Amino acid sequence: MRKASGLMAVALALQPLAAQAQAAQPDLAALDPQIDAILTKWMAANHVPGLVFGVVRDGHLAYVKGEGVQDTVRQRPVTPDTLFRIASMTKAFTALAILRLRDEGRLGLDDPADRYVPELRGWTYPTADAPRITIRDLLTHTAGFVTDDPWGDRQTPLSQSAFTALLRTGVPFTRAPEMKHEYANLGYAILGRVIANVTKAPYRNYVEKTLLGPLGMTASGFDVLAHPQDKRAIGYRWENEAWAQEPTMKDGAFNAMGGLEVSATDYAKWLAFILSAWPPRDDAEAGPARRATVRRMAQGLNFAAVFHRYATGGDKQCPGTVSYGMGWRVIGDCDYGTVLAHGGGFPGYGSHVMVLPEYGVALFSLTNRTYSGPSQPVWDVAALLREKGVIARRQEPVSPDLASFYAAAQAVWAAGSVDPLQGRVAMNFAMDRTAANWAKVLAETRAKAGLCETTAPVKPDGAMSGAFTWPCANGKIAGTLTLAPTRPITLQSLSYTFKPGD
Repeated sequence: MRKASGLMAVALALQPLAAQAQAAQPDLAALDPQIDAILTKWMAANHVPGLVFGVVRDGHLAYVKGEGVQDTVRQRPVTPDTLFRIASMTKAFTALAILRLRDEGRLGLDDPADRYVPELRGWTYPTADAPRITIRDLLTHTAGFVTDDPWGDRQTPLSQSAFTALLRTGVPFTRAPEMKHEYANLGYAILGRVIANVTKAPYRNYVEKTLLGPLGMTASGFDVLAHPQDKRAIGYRWENEAWAQEPTMKDGAFNAMGGLEVSATDYAKWLAFILSAWPPRDDAEAGPARRATVRRMAQGLNFAAVFHRYATGGDKQCPGTVSYGMGWRVIGDCDYGTVLAHGGGFPGYGSHVMVLPEYGVALFSLTNRTYSGPSQPVWDVAALLREKGVIARRQEPVSPDLASFYAAAQAVWAAGSVDPLQGRVAMNFAMDRTAANWAKVLAETRAKAGLCETTAPVKPDGAMSGAFTWPCANGKIAGTLTLAPTRPITLQSLSYTFKPGD
């Protein structure tokens, strides 16, 4: 076990979350029976010996539940301090470590990877016009490598010298780099070598010193054989209608892609730190990486695909989009907004994490059965929490400029003309519709709508645009306003659309 290095009190780093919390929401504990039913049903169906589930909110582990056992022989129950390998959820730590080095000026994301890993320089690329692999390509799984989950997982204990030999020999490509996203553990193993070569120390040293230590994740680490054995969840596979113990793979050259072991108590500190990066604000930086750097991991590439939720009935729910950011899958969901999610599959373990920045909440689960990724119960519990009002989307504040122009939009409607906007519109406004036509359209729209109640607040899309809905005698008005990027601030567009009642 490591001692905390310059331990930053997690509560200090994450205080802004509590300050931004919405009005009091229902207690998570009240839903314990329903959460328990979701978890235990899934465990039974998937033959999972043990599981821990947690919800992180307002900077701390707001709910945690252990189910089943750490091992099937001694029947030790799973607790919040039980240690599980999180497999590919390690990649987020590796990605943030790379971004920290970028912030320190020690590498660039668009630098060729062979600048830092000389064994790559002699590689034969699949085409003469193929670009050299960059650090960004490795982060986003666009290096042209084939998907390698079964093979890559078993490389975890590979020695550094054997990895050097593998890299020096070169690897076959499935396509030219930067043509398509294809998930490849090899790429993240190479990032681990990049970190080691840049820092002139083992990969794990940099992650433990700069991320785990400052966050107080003192029970977590990569050297699983050095961890207290009575705390570790034993990994199993299910075969021949029985659990068979998987061999424990020691820390090795592929650790950057999936070797980290954590407890729920520790992992919650990581997720609280990730959540603390939203929303952007003026507060002093307090974490082990800048908030903007954390948010950078959520920028997915343009190789987007249709996404159906992992939850029960996911294909019947609204489809979203999914792309890969840096160590996270980035999902655009119609209810949750931006979602950062990732699974972890490993011999003996399965895990899943779901971060909802717009809700200020993260959910995760760790298990001790081979490739038993608990994505379904995590997403099912998220749906339950949302349905019951336990979690709710944060309301974006209305900027003073938007509030001022919304008041002007209300005045325009009341006056039946754009006179209240005199001297406050962008140069395109009168070109797009004359004042006379504005008066005509306003008169026609008001006649259709009848008397309207115009006091509803504007809903911002950002600091300079928003939408509003007014109930009217004959239906409703759906309106929008967008400010122009000028100094002083001016209005570039305004609309009032009448929608008849049923």
